Amino acid sequence: MSFETKYQQWLEQEGLESYLKEQLENMNETEKEDAFYRNLEFGTGGMRGVVGPGTNRMNVYTIRKANEGFAQYLLKNVENAKECGIVIAYDCRHFSPEFAMESAKVMATHGIKAYVFESLRPTPELSFAVRYLNAAGGIVVTASHNPPEYNGYKIYDETGCQLVPAEADQVIELVDSIEDVFNISVKSEEELKEAGLIQIIGSEIDDVYTERVKALEINPDCNKKDLKIVFSPLHGTANIPVRRVLTECGYEQLHVVEEQCVADPNFTTVKSPNPEEASAFEMSIALGKEIDADILIATDPDADRVGLAVKNPEGEYVLLTGNQTGAILIHYILSQKKAHGTLPAKGKVFNTIVTSDMGATIARSYGFDVVSTLTGFKFIGEQARLIENTDYEYVFGYEESYGYLIGDFVRDKDSVQSVLMCAEAAAYYKEHGKTLYDVLMELYETYGFYREALVNITLKGKEGADKIQAILSDFREFTPVTVAGKEVVSVEDYKESVHTDLTNDSTSVIDLPKSNVLKYTLADGSWFVLRPSGTEPKAKVYIGVISDVLEKADAQVAKIKEDVLARVNEIIA
Repeated sequence: MSFETKYQQWLEQEGLESYLKEQLENMNETEKEDAFYRNLEFGTGGMRGVVGPGTNRMNVYTIRKANEGFAQYLLKNVENAKECGIVIAYDCRHFSPEFAMESAKVMATHGIKAYVFESLRPTPELSFAVRYLNAAGGIVVTASHNPPEYNGYKIYDETGCQLVPAEADQVIELVDSIEDVFNISVKSEEELKEAGLIQIIGSEIDDVYTERVKALEINPDCNKKDLKIVFSPLHGTANIPVRRVLTECGYEQLHVVEEQCVADPNFTTVKSPNPEEASAFEMSIALGKEIDADILIATDPDADRVGLAVKNPEGEYVLLTGNQTGAILIHYILSQKKAHGTLPAKGKVFNTIVTSDMGATIARSYGFDVVSTLTGFKFIGEQARLIENTDYEYVFGYEESYGYLIGDFVRDKDSVQSVLMCAEAAAYYKEHGKTLYDVLMELYETYGFYREALVNITLKGKEGADKIQAILSDFREFTPVTVAGKEVVSVEDYKESVHTDLTNDSTSVIDLPKSNVLKYTLADGSWFVLRPSGTEPKAKVYIGVISDVLEKADAQVAKIKEDVLARVNEIIA
């Protein structure tokens, strides 16, 4: 069916909300095509899209359709799904409360009890609540760090982990089989509440989750009183839980960016509510300089990711990359557990195929296995489940995209846990005369200068989606021979599940789910990865190098970036 036909069906739909009809009537041809040329798809972070009318938009009808498919999946695959129920949380974005309640209504109409948080909550607390309540699954309405015009929908299994591809594909098949989004039966909120099928939850979950997070402290008696922290939730859901955890753990000098503690769906004070972006720290840096803070911390709107800024020797605040923070946390956790005699005999650390090798090198120096998964924290959550009831213990999991998990009572990345551990590490090292920047430099000197870069190439709409696919197709068909003056020695094609050693023309199977990702390794050990974003209209280029000299490492990153982007620009020109 053409996008024009779909558009006309929506425009002529009887009973369509007036605000949606008005938006439809004001669309130009390009906007019509982008709103209707496809259905919203599940990616690495679930389903995300611009809020508005259309099959490729987030609205009450696409939410109902997604929930109808998920409800059918739960009833078919999870024993006692109706009685176990489903937990639903949401963030501060436009229509998040409405989409959350609409999700609850669809589930409850199918007889699946819906536990709905009374107000906005962090994504990791949703994951915890699924496990704590022994629910059949979970839903969180969020678009994480996407721009203000977006919202999204993420689904979780009974272990509190986002659905991995084999499960998500079943949901998608059921969702796609629903042809008429305007004919999904939904009972009223009042009727479902009276029947006990929708139950509001809140503080009782908060209290248990908070205690579990606090129990992660390794050095609870370190000097916390002297550590000056600046914290910003970037208008999101981490505001209350992070402040509560830090205060109850004894951090007395906690200073918040008050303007960014407001739950603002427009994220008025930032260009992007993304702790990966330096601009997100502008107000934190200003406050940090005013009070001479030791560490600046920012979390994204759904509180699953965290960014740090620390002082360098010149007294300037430097934003750490996700890889750098991950390496510091691994070193701190393992070294301190070793000092306390609490290191597990057999432990595993988890990262992804686009994560720096630095953290893995540190973990292996402590004798731990390191497992690399595809991008998406659901794959790390899956690995945590697989080692349950084995000789191995979960030690740490992280992604380069600022997501970390310390205690696996949550099965998604958790900024509340991460903020607490970052604060503890900063307090511990300050007590010993070091900043986190000093610690990072020591790790470089010990393990090598690992440097990375991430390039986001934004390509919006249908034309942009076609260009993103063209980039991957061109690189897949024509393997580069050299990049940055170095020979390409191997290619990992995760879509075809094939690793090719170009030095001897041999191949081997990649034992991971299929994904449209290409990884190239160069003769000097440098690498770069190409993949489409699963949550935004972007092509992503990841670069990683190691050298014995910092300047050499940075120069090699710049050379790889220049060569790869030159070819990308030729493809999309």
